[in-house]
Amino acid sequence: MSRALQPDEELVELDAEAVRTWCARALDALGREREEIDAINVYPVADGDTGTNLYLTAEAAHEAVEAVFAASSPDTAETVRAMAHGALLGARGNSGTILAQLLRGMAAVLAEGRDGDHLARALAEAAAAARQAVAHPVEGTVLTVATAAADGCAGGGTLADVAARAHAAARTALAATPGQLDVLGRAGVVDAGGRGLVAVLGALVETVSGRAPDRTETAKRGVRLLGDVRPVPAAPAGPCEGEAGPAYEVIYLLEAEDAAVDLLRARLDALGDSLVVVGGDGLWNVHVHVDDAGAAVEAGVEAGRPHRIRITHFAADAAAVTARGERAQRAVVAVVPGEGLAGLCAEAGATTVRSRPGEPPAGDELVEAIRRAHAREVVLLPNDTDLRQTAAAAAERARAEGIRVALIPTRAAVQGIAALAVHEPDRRFDEDVVAMTAAAGATRYAELAVAEHQSFTSAGVCQAGDILGLIEGDVAVIGKDLTETARTVLDRMLSAGGELVTLVVADDTPPGLASDLERHVRRGYLAVDTTTYHAGAGAPPLLIGVE
Repeated sequence: MSRALQPDEELVELDAEAVRTWCARALDALGREREEIDAINVYPVADGDTGTNLYLTAEAAHEAVEAVFAASSPDTAETVRAMAHGALLGARGNSGTILAQLLRGMAAVLAEGRDGDHLARALAEAAAAARQAVAHPVEGTVLTVATAAADGCAGGGTLADVAARAHAAARTALAATPGQLDVLGRAGVVDAGGRGLVAVLGALVETVSGRAPDRTETAKRGVRLLGDVRPVPAAPAGPCEGEAGPAYEVIYLLEAEDAAVDLLRARLDALGDSLVVVGGDGLWNVHVHVDDAGAAVEAGVEAGRPHRIRITHFAADAAAVTARGERAQRAVVAVVPGEGLAGLCAEAGATTVRSRPGEPPAGDELVEAIRRAHAREVVLLPNDTDLRQTAAAAAERARAEGIRVALIPTRAAVQGIAALAVHEPDRRFDEDVVAMTAAAGATRYAELAVAEHQSFTSAGVCQAGDILGLIEGDVAVIGKDLTETARTVLDRMLSAGGELVTLVVADDTPPGLASDLERHVRRGYLAVDTTTYHAGAGAPPLLIGVE
């Protein structure tokens, strides 16, 4: 993180460390305000997730920035590009997609200069880019707030002055949004996306000036205190005017040429509303509300290569919110190698069972873990092909005690991580199991190990001390160097496609292994994200998952 500013000290230039700090503070600010922003979300759909979507988008930007710092000592240009690219890959919902385009517009200018004049230009470019990305811009939304921020700092100045003027203008514009959009006025709230942008700009002010803006300051319009907006009563999901609107939200990443995207915009605009297409340079994030989700995806297929497709049924989402708290208590039991993974899974709410080299857990240990979870419904993740029969027997014993157990036959820890990532205890049990099984099944896995003695393998003869790259349980690569072998294994796995690489690194691996592999993926595979976990002691040197 950047150094702490002394009293009355201001940054002259927005260097790489300052961008890093801004990302972290924006994430913290959106985390603090996420529930309040969700509560005032009535436009374009009253589905109560704008704060969450903005937070997840900012989290993706922050993780991308941290990744470049872990791999090198980036300059401002590389850092702002990583911020924008991460937000593009991780953009969620209507407001998150617009935030990604705002950051992309800023990055193009800040890569050229770092002073206040460039920041003013960057905010102007961001506002223009965001409006261009929205098929039918509406006033009283985050677009209005972004434009006001840019207008408020026109002419430039010092870095701190530009940021403060942009933030103040954004607050004033936000307070005026209920008078610009009827649905906001009727609900008595400001625009949720606009409020999120004010939080992001407030983080920028604190970064460059050392002074955090006062959240309780009343905006000039005086509609209400921005930090004290009353929650909106629950409403059925639908368009802002209460009419029967599109049933589905469709979001996907798209690899396509500019000309194809122009045609895609026209086609999706005819299919639905809330259309936002952001990105460029061959990679786009597409967001639209439609009744025919299949047609929206097919349009993407015709334009290029869509992936990371997310389809949300608004009515089902609203029903799930209503039904929370009425379902049976549920738990996940996971077998994991290494102390680090045990801690990771425990933080995610799972009951863990340690698997040590040469010491797989016995059936009694698995049954005891199921009991220890104290749940009526349990999802069991063995995370090892050799444990499948033992896990099946343990599940049967637990069922005899009245516990509903679903065994997902995960064959590696990375498949278990993928399953746990989509686990939602508020879903119906069968739906949760199907989603977790699909996530695990979509994850190809590999492991790097050290040969203990000479042996014949499917990849040839190995010698003691050789590095073995096992893909789906079979030796596919034999090498001398752990990092080089890991790169080869990654390339073979990604040759079949992939969207997310998971690296699970043990304590005794060479320093810099994870950052080297993350850099290798970033350079060679444009739309592939990488996430790294530390397994701690007692785990294989490296586990790889590709989803």
